[in-house]
Amino acid sequence: MELDVVSLSRFQFAMTALYHFLFVPLTLGLSVVLAIMETVYVTTGRAIWRQMTQFWGTLFGINFVLGVATGLTMEFQFGMNWSYYSHYVGDIFGAPLALEGLMAFFLEATFVGLFFFGWDKLSKLGHLATTWAVAAGSNFSALWILIANGWMQNPVGAAFNPQTMRMEMTDFWEVIFNPVAQAKFVHTASAGYVCAAFFVLGVSAWYLLKGRHIALAKRSMTVAAAFGLAASLSAVVLGDESGYLATEHQKMKLAAIEGMWETEPAPAPFTAFGFPDQEARETHYAIHIPFVTGLIATRTLNTEIPGIVDLVKLAEERIREGIKAYDALQAIRAAGSSQVPQAVSETFEANARQLGYAYLLRRYVDDPRQATDAQISQAAWDTVPQVGPLFWTFRIMVGLGVFFILLTGTFFYLSARRRLDAHPWLLWVAVFAIPLPWVASECGWFVAEFGRQPWIIEGVLPTAAAVSDLGITQVLLTIMGFVVIYTVLAIIEMGLMLKAIRKGPTFEPANPRPSSNVPQPGAGIPAPLPAE
Repeated sequence: MELDVVSLSRFQFAMTALYHFLFVPLTLGLSVVLAIMETVYVTTGRAIWRQMTQFWGTLFGINFVLGVATGLTMEFQFGMNWSYYSHYVGDIFGAPLALEGLMAFFLEATFVGLFFFGWDKLSKLGHLATTWAVAAGSNFSALWILIANGWMQNPVGAAFNPQTMRMEMTDFWEVIFNPVAQAKFVHTASAGYVCAAFFVLGVSAWYLLKGRHIALAKRSMTVAAAFGLAASLSAVVLGDESGYLATEHQKMKLAAIEGMWETEPAPAPFTAFGFPDQEARETHYAIHIPFVTGLIATRTLNTEIPGIVDLVKLAEERIREGIKAYDALQAIRAAGSSQVPQAVSETFEANARQLGYAYLLRRYVDDPRQATDAQISQAAWDTVPQVGPLFWTFRIMVGLGVFFILLTGTFFYLSARRRLDAHPWLLWVAVFAIPLPWVASECGWFVAEFGRQPWIIEGVLPTAAAVSDLGITQVLLTIMGFVVIYTVLAIIEMGLMLKAIRKGPTFEPANPRPSSNVPQPGAGIPAPLPAE
């Protein structure tokens, strides 16, 4: 990474975003798990389900606090490191962020307080409604953030104003119902549910292995297995929808993910394995599975998916059209309040959608109109993200997704057979698998955001043009500050979580039944488990 303001600003935002996203998935998923458990408690009246809700709620609360603390800094960074971005698209981007704060964050925070302190003050139905409100608030919060992020991937409902030099909203509802944003939300929410399911599954498996809190652990595993299997299947299906939309709106990202340098005959194959070579512009030792990418990405047998080389040629054409728009823009601004010639206005309107491509040339020349053919060609190749990291990160995510389905499906089957503790080695697999959904989620965010480069807003504003006017020293100091603070927060988070897990529930039901297969500490042959 070059030591410049743009690279350092990108690194800082990526670091804080990836760290913040360690807490978001668990918040999304555990909020729904708590609502499910309390619903069972209210409908059955069995105290064990209240105990489960309170225990997992404690872990949810620890995670929620850290999520809020790390999330607040994300929004401040738009003004700190990305001030031109905030100026350029604040009219659009600011709206969902404001709604997230007003409608979702305060709703969520209010009901979280009622969840913890209202057990003996609210009726059963009243507290259940509170818990479902926490779940709704958590997911609404994610929705508004992903509407903002989805707009960066597919900027709809907005137009550039040459007089103010800003993007302005033209259709609020088009921004809200942006198909990319909606697909990202449901896919991200499903990924969060998988994280929560594996967290509950793994912690419960640890309790079974230690012979502790057996009743709570088995019931928690039953909920987690069913919830996790449904979420894992949903994540795969909804991820397919995101890939389909990328075919329409982010063709270069899709080609880079597949390591597809040349346009393949329809339907395109899926590259299961290979080593992308950015310099040679080919993927070495590629192993292809026929038809798969074409069928998934286009849902047809006869639609081509353009390769990287052809997309670079298209980018070069757009850069030349963007130069025309840039030239007309300068004429419009020079005219000021005077009448702009009709020919100039028509030229700008015809090429305005490609104006952002002209700004790619700012890396090589101050005035895009003075760019040479070689500089235009180089700028066109700049639209290609780093293929290798995208290629492998995507495959790690997909591979883990398949593993999640297999593991949750196995525990779902064992739960139905009442044999959750039949295989201790499988319980250890569940324990050690706890971090894997977070790995998959972070990989997903990396693919989504790194794959969009060099754009901060796809096709509209290059990342290099969006930074604040800061010095390298200033950015480095803030990076070091974030590293120190976030390291301390991580230690606090892990310490509190582990302490709460070791302590376990605050009370046990009368006559807890031991496991039939997992030995009890200090016991000889365990008693058989009575039929439930």
